[in-house]
Amino acid sequence: MYQAIVFLPLIGFLIAGLFGRAIGARPSEIVTTALLGIAALLSWVAFFQVGFGGQVTTVKLLPFINVGSLGVFWSLRIDTLTAVMLVVVNSVSFLVHLYSIGYMNEDPHRSRFFAYLSLFTFAMLMLVTADDLVQMFFGWEGVGLASYLLIGFWYQKPSANAAAMKAFIVNRVGDFGFALGIFGLYKLTGSVEFNTVFAAAQGLVGKKMEFIGHQWDALTVVCCLLFMGAMGKSAQFLLHTWLPDAMEGPTPVSALIHAATMVTAGVFMVARLSPIFEYSPTALTVVMFFGATTAFFAATVGLVQNDIKRVIAYSTCSQLGYMFVALGAGAYSVGIFHLFTHAFFKALLFLGAGSVIHAMHHEQDMRNMGGLAPHIKFTYVMMVIGTLALTGFGIPFLHVGFAGFHSKDAIIEVAYASHNAMGPYAFALTVAAAAMTSFYSWRLIFMTFHQTPRWAGGHDAHGHAAKAAHGHDDHAHAKDDHAHADHGHGHGPLQPHESPLVMLVPLALLAFGAVFAGVAFTYWFADHHGVEKFFREALFFRPENHIMEDFHKVPGWVPWTPFIMMAAGFLLAYQMYIRNPGSPAALAKQHPALYQFLLNKWYFDELYDFIFVRPARFLGRFFWKKGDGWLIDGFGPDGISARVLDVTRGVVRLQSGYLYHYAFAMLIGVAGLVTWFMFSGAGGAH
Repeated sequence: MYQAIVFLPLIGFLIAGLFGRAIGARPSEIVTTALLGIAALLSWVAFFQVGFGGQVTTVKLLPFINVGSLGVFWSLRIDTLTAVMLVVVNSVSFLVHLYSIGYMNEDPHRSRFFAYLSLFTFAMLMLVTADDLVQMFFGWEGVGLASYLLIGFWYQKPSANAAAMKAFIVNRVGDFGFALGIFGLYKLTGSVEFNTVFAAAQGLVGKKMEFIGHQWDALTVVCCLLFMGAMGKSAQFLLHTWLPDAMEGPTPVSALIHAATMVTAGVFMVARLSPIFEYSPTALTVVMFFGATTAFFAATVGLVQNDIKRVIAYSTCSQLGYMFVALGAGAYSVGIFHLFTHAFFKALLFLGAGSVIHAMHHEQDMRNMGGLAPHIKFTYVMMVIGTLALTGFGIPFLHVGFAGFHSKDAIIEVAYASHNAMGPYAFALTVAAAAMTSFYSWRLIFMTFHQTPRWAGGHDAHGHAAKAAHGHDDHAHAKDDHAHADHGHGHGPLQPHESPLVMLVPLALLAFGAVFAGVAFTYWFADHHGVEKFFREALFFRPENHIMEDFHKVPGWVPWTPFIMMAAGFLLAYQMYIRNPGSPAALAKQHPALYQFLLNKWYFDELYDFIFVRPARFLGRFFWKKGDGWLIDGFGPDGISARVLDVTRGVVRLQSGYLYHYAFAMLIGVAGLVTWFMFSGAGGAH
């Protein structure tokens, strides 16, 4: 069964990728989607088997690497953490496949698209079922490759190519740290196999290693290097810049990347390596700091974005920060639980946004929307459900609420109860991010589905036509990051329409998860022993780690804090975008510097362009023009070699083939020789 779960997507990739042109687009869609559906169904079977009474198993497949003392066997590690990830990856991927049948219906290269989706899924499955660090790195790089292919799927667009390259290059920075961390663990333990490494973790406490000329704590160095890889894949602060640009890919790609595959890889990796991170409090402090900073930073940027997909993208970035806050606190199970719930409502929001874009003839700018609720009622309801789940709507103490209420609020309580040095910092920033999350999420709903229509042919509630096809800016028209959306832009009066059934069914299934996924909270996190029972050996808690007990004992005002922030964000968005729609533009004019700072994403792209891109281009141009052109070509092919050719051509011209030319040359030679002897002889007589 486990082999089928992992390799069915690979079979789908091979069929669609190798034979897609021969069998056609529709069979490719059906085959890949059907195989993913079977894998998703088997994943749920595995989840209940492993999670409720099953044993941890290792399925050996074949020898992988055998060089010297390094022996790696390709195996599948099946435990409760793996089971959770299998459900997330295959379920969301299946629904994205199904949704894409409708969304990509007009694309002539659908076979290639579905092949890439299945390849992406297979790479992530290899990552989450890895039994050693080498296999994990194989899957790690596989999702990086697949993300490059999918983000740049519409390679005719220069912006898509640039976004794909950006994602690939930024992730190489993190992957460099991840690779060094693997090398460090192998040097310290002599193995890359998880069980061996985990068994040796406690013995590494206090051990020193030399790194860049200094003696450092070995576990701290290794864990920070491993986390560097997580920062790249999960788009944490400083290595986050690729994530918003990934919106250049088709909308189903955004849902798959942001909900189930690539960005969750870093969170999974830190949780899987909890037996190592548990013995490095310094590394956990670093994890919590970057998680809290990312949650706050991304939320501030999401406040003013106008592209519907970018708003949700920065929401993903922020929620990943929440997950790392939980991991940094040692509450690995809470972080994984938020990963689980987040997959459902974030995929719902992205696919819902795709339904909106489909209805608006591929328009993505919310400034050109408004008043869509009566036209696409089902999509509107689905987006509201996803928003309620994201903002954490629920009633504290009654444990009644949407999925995000159970998992996100638990992270805030964990941050408060944590003994980590960054606990107060993380608590303050996650609370602030909760308010901003609510604001920008409801801002998206109000700008898209309410207000006066701002699209050609739109009418308000009184039957008045919209003023213009491009409407007005809710703040001020700054630079347009995304001129248009996935395909082209239609002409003439716009008639929004609901998406086909094949796109709406995945929304309904994801909405079910967004509402009820939090029920698992009761079983998983009822108490510390419940966590140990469910995860068994999948996650590791030191005896001194009581966070799973302590966060249930926080003061009564702490659970109410995220609820108050959620309500405040909603009321502020309602005031600004429903009751007084002119206030956002006025506020932007009053604080232009702050508005531009947030709109331009804290100027990280410009900063990196100045620090890294321009110097790299200067160096490249210098070596090209001076090193290669002037030095190598100038003194090589264009220098000495060219002079040799010139001389050779001159000598060749002497070989005319006429006898009298040769005779004349011989006479000149003889005359020259005689003259030389005469003068040399005369000199000798003296």
